[in-house]
Amino acid sequence: MATPKPDYDATTALVVVDVQNDFADASGSLYVRDGEKAIPYINQEIEEAERADAFVVYTQDWHPDATPHFAKYGGDWPVHCVADTWGAELQRSLLVAGPSVRKGVGGEDGYSGFTIRDPRTGEESPTELLSLLREHSIAKVVVVGLATDYCVKDTAIDAAKLGFDTTVLANCIRAVDLEPGDGSRAIADLVAGGVAIA
Repeated sequence: MATPKPDYDATTALVVVDVQNDFADASGSLYVRDGEKAIPYINQEIEEAERADAFVVYTQDWHPDATPHFAKYGGDWPVHCVADTWGAELQRSLLVAGPSVRKGVGGEDGYSGFTIRDPRTGEESPTELLSLLREHSIAKVVVVGLATDYCVKDTAIDAAKLGFDTTVLANCIRAVDLEPGDGSRAIADLVAGGVAIA
């Protein structure tokens, strides 16, 4: 069930997840259908957050050329968001108003903005996102970006588990939908994980 969008203030972080060329551009290697159509709505949120002195932070997949995260090396995904390539860059129409947390730098899986996971051992380790939020005395987290059924879902559920009052904005996300209905199931998972949908 949709809830009202939270007000931004200095205790709020807007986490902009993986709005990168490989996901948000039709010529990207792992294009999320209509991903670019979320960007004007995301930009509105960034502007509103800035006006309210909220903290804006971005996540980016940032993979090496060869990683077991990619299908050609035994993983699930086509090559995408390779470090220092066009595909890994934030999409050009996205407003950038804060730091970026890069995931998968050492070849790990990086669905959540908060953790990376060794694809062979399953061992998880933290990114710097949690420490950034704590440095800014954040209590509320608003999550937007790509894709609903992977990185948005995992980031938002982790934020809620970590004790943040967490909301996902439905007009600011898009799903991969590898299987029909994955996006809808992700929304149900988010709600079950204590995340509000606004």
